Amino acid sequence: MFNTSIRVGLDLFEKTWPKKLKDSRVGLLVHPASVNKKLNHAVNLFIKSKKFGLKALFGPQHGIRGETQDNMIEWEGFFDKKTGLPVYSLYGNTRKPEPSMLKDVDVMVIDIQDVGSRYYTFIWTMELCMQACIEMNKSIVILDRPNPIGGHITEGPVLEMAYASFVGQRPLPIRHAMTIGEIGNYLQNEFYPSLDFHVIPMQSWRRKMWLDETCLSWIMPSPNMPTLDTAIVYPGMCLLEGTNLSEGRGTTRPFEIFGAPFIEPDSLVKQLKVLKLPGVVFRPMYFQPTFQKHAGKLCGGAQIHVADRNKFKPFKTGVAILKAVHDLYPKNFAWRKPPYEYEEEKMPIDILAGTDRLRKDIEKGETLNRMEEWWQEQCEEFNKKIRKKFLLYK
Repeated sequence: MFNTSIRVGLDLFEKTWPKKLKDSRVGLLVHPASVNKKLNHAVNLFIKSKKFGLKALFGPQHGIRGETQDNMIEWEGFFDKKTGLPVYSLYGNTRKPEPSMLKDVDVMVIDIQDVGSRYYTFIWTMELCMQACIEMNKSIVILDRPNPIGGHITEGPVLEMAYASFVGQRPLPIRHAMTIGEIGNYLQNEFYPSLDFHVIPMQSWRRKMWLDETCLSWIMPSPNMPTLDTAIVYPGMCLLEGTNLSEGRGTTRPFEIFGAPFIEPDSLVKQLKVLKLPGVVFRPMYFQPTFQKHAGKLCGGAQIHVADRNKFKPFKTGVAILKAVHDLYPKNFAWRKPPYEYEEEKMPIDILAGTDRLRKDIEKGETLNRMEEWWQEQCEEFNKKIRKKFLLYK
């Protein structure tokens, strides 16, 4: 059942634009999913607005049009032919806006669709924009959007600052259950209290809503996030990036299909069934990635089928897959070596998990349920002491 009354920040900015920022010069951080309810893109709407003057565009990882692939595939800025505006890359020579990029701007507006996982880099681009704006005495306005996998379930370890990186710069659970506006609210209050900061909240969104229960369309926020199904499994399946397993890049179902040339599908699925993971069924299969890990090679593995998304635990499921493959194929399974997302020394799995404890527990044969106990304890403490203070919706 759709909730047809939902409006995102982009639908409401004309009516709710902060009065003190009227006639400001604006820089706009966008990507392909920066659209309103009617699928009009933010750039087109901002060009027409009488509230301010649009002076520059900024793009995160994958570009303003989503044209580049996964981590450390950089892109260069350019002049946009349609608008005549400069487009600055925040995933190239710099990930933080430079003073020269902000010289003609009073306010940075951020309109980015997040997917509800701490590793997804857009929220950290937002934080780097906040840093640049406080240093340059600029304002920030966030146009809020739904967390597509809901704002009611948190899961996974809370990042330890010793493992901070571009896939997690601040303490946050992996499945954080916050909107981008709420994360901005948290970051501003905890780390940038003097920043002139504004959120244009949504209308009629509720925490327990999945994106397909709203009237909003799914627009790919990045090339390997094709559907809401991808976003639902991503909080756990992105962990596979820290291993020699294919996470399904180079297939039509990235993060839902996984495997490696050394895996026998039936044996793996049998091992996973023993773990009695809630809300999920694994279907044994073979596949051949067209690019990325094991490109052109026949891989054995499985596809995740989420049978009940309200019971499904994506992070626990991702850890279960790592544990099962590690235990079944100890001579073949391997952790990926650095570099990964600009981290040259720490293990990719450790910066993804935000701790080295997960890797060490898998290596020493800790049970899945014992592992879940410690990360959920961290989650609950974060929810109680920090997260609940910054939520904007019921």
